[in-house]
Amino acid sequence: MDRNLALEVVRVTEAAALSCARLMGRGDEKACDQAAVDAMRRAFNDLRICGTVVIGEGERDEAPMLYIGEQVGRCEKGDPEVDIALDPLEGTTLCATGGPNAISVIAIAEKGKFLHAPDTYMEKIAVGPKARGAIDLRKSPTENLRRVADALGRYVDDLTVVVLNRPRHEKLVRELRETGARVKLIGDGDVSAAIATCFEETGVDVLMGTGGAPEGVIAAAALRCVGGDFQGRLKPRNDGEVERARKMGVQDVERVFAMDELAAGDVMFAATGITTGDFLKGVRFFAGGAETQSVVMRSKSGTVRYLTSRHHFDRKPTYA
Repeated sequence: MDRNLALEVVRVTEAAALSCARLMGRGDEKACDQAAVDAMRRAFNDLRICGTVVIGEGERDEAPMLYIGEQVGRCEKGDPEVDIALDPLEGTTLCATGGPNAISVIAIAEKGKFLHAPDTYMEKIAVGPKARGAIDLRKSPTENLRRVADALGRYVDDLTVVVLNRPRHEKLVRELRETGARVKLIGDGDVSAAIATCFEETGVDVLMGTGGAPEGVIAAAALRCVGGDFQGRLKPRNDGEVERARKMGVQDVERVFAMDELAAGDVMFAATGITTGDFLKGVRFFAGGAETQSVVMRSKSGTVRYLTSRHHFDRKPTYA
């Protein structure tokens, strides 16, 4: 894939972020999601790719979606064929309530390199580059924290672990607190939290817990670009989800997937902040325009670029 493609993709996440950020804090989750999806779909029309969405969004909430199998991009002769994992608005509730860490994300890979994850739950663990190779979902949370602490040359008491604030995590949170680790509970946005483990300035060391499987693939793609580590194991809620996983090619639903099995090959990742969080600043509007902060990453080179962009609405389309 052309390395310049990553810089083109960020225009798509910017469009989605700008559009849904206008609705931030109004309490209408579906309107936020609709705005992000519509803007992202239109922005894709200018992208010189023939892309297939393999990780889409919205099925769980019956929200508007860029659906699995949808073709995006110009799809003209000579345009590269790629697979796309995306979430136009990761943290729908966060945007609707004005909470932190809502982002718009896209990951792009060569054909067939993303796991086709069903819309079910996934048990996850993510860490930054210094703890790569130290994690194992087959081991207890306590043992994983000890291994991560050893890899970082720190005490478990010094670690900060991010967990989605859900009733299903009561036992996990209790165990983490008993280890002495600091626990940061978040309402949504575990993709952003997983990426935050790779940047020391965020103060986040580990992500643990169960969240969406599609978001797990997106997080794995991002962490591949920056040398972090990620493991995931599907957690179907019923027989129907087990059957769906098998139809999508996952025969062993108990399998622990390594990062390279979730997102392989040459991967590119782009994200734009919608509301300010640990990882990215949110959209800031000013008279006649807005400012965004985005990140663009490539697995092949390991390059991480932060882009602060000022958008003047009288000079460019906003896809709103």
